[in-house]
Amino acid sequence: MLTIKENVNLKSYTTFGIEAICRYFTELNSIEDFVELVRLDLFHSHQKLIIGGGSNLLFTKDFDGLVIKNNLMGIERVWENDDEVLIRSGAGENWHHLVLFCIENKYAGLENLSLIPGCVGASPMQNIGAYGVEIKDVFEELEAYPLAGGKKKIFKKEECGFGYRESVFKDKYKNQFLISSVTFRLKKNPVLNTTYGAINEELKAMQITAPTIQDVSNAVIRIRESKLPDPKVAGNAGSFFKNPEVSSPKYHELKASFESLVAYHLPSGAYKLAAGWLIEQCGLKGFEMNGAAVHSKQALVLINKNKCRGIDILLLSDHVFKSVFNKFGVKLEREVNII
Repeated sequence: MLTIKENVNLKSYTTFGIEAICRYFTELNSIEDFVELVRLDLFHSHQKLIIGGGSNLLFTKDFDGLVIKNNLMGIERVWENDDEVLIRSGAGENWHHLVLFCIENKYAGLENLSLIPGCVGASPMQNIGAYGVEIKDVFEELEAYPLAGGKKKIFKKEECGFGYRESVFKDKYKNQFLISSVTFRLKKNPVLNTTYGAINEELKAMQITAPTIQDVSNAVIRIRESKLPDPKVAGNAGSFFKNPEVSSPKYHELKASFESLVAYHLPSGAYKLAAGWLIEQCGLKGFEMNGAAVHSKQALVLINKNKCRGIDILLLSDHVFKSVFNKFGVKLEREVNII
């Protein structure tokens, strides 16, 4: 049965662990709950925010509206042949739980995305990615319900406008749909991607010469745990900034001045710079402001070190932005959704 609560503290619903009060709060455990919610005047008369695991949100103030927590669950195999399988997951499922399910069933494609925080419904919104793999590489379709009312809509890959940490659900259709499920096309015969980042080095350290998808997942988990703070210990949202892209001339200009510049050549001819390296070169690793801090092991991560406010995290990100621009002439872009 649908329940509407008032004046709920959102601290436990986000990985930053920031104090923020929303005027109304409800949880959807079924599509029937959503249908019931849409019939209420309260739903149509207030600003709405849909959340999952709260791993990409920063509240800088209270939210004078309705927060809807998506708890739509369930993982099922909907089609398969000798080579591929389609796996449909409810949007409220924990992302890493889905990855583990696929690995246990020997379905390949998500292993490089192990241990990414958050829920399945956020994965296409952000086009989440790690270690050379993005959601768009395995995405088949998603089901979504318009908040304005109407029938369920199926979005195929070409309709989602996937880009680097981007999709139509972050701009064109922002706050217009409730994503109910996501379907992924995975392989039964793995083609491993181990060349990006430190995966191969980690596999060697694990003394593995013929890796399985389970081995790749374990290597990714070891790397992430060595660099990224546990949100239960230090509130964070993972990478706070995107890796910026620059033109070829700008890259060569920077390379001439900074020989150790970390960058990746893109098919377009542009270069993607490692934002963490840029921030570190500004001497900001471990830098702290009013309880908010740049993580001492991974400069891309901003943490709630000492019971800070959301505005303190935002102000720290402004300081990082200005420092990087002043030193390199490169503009960083926040990956986290600021409320």
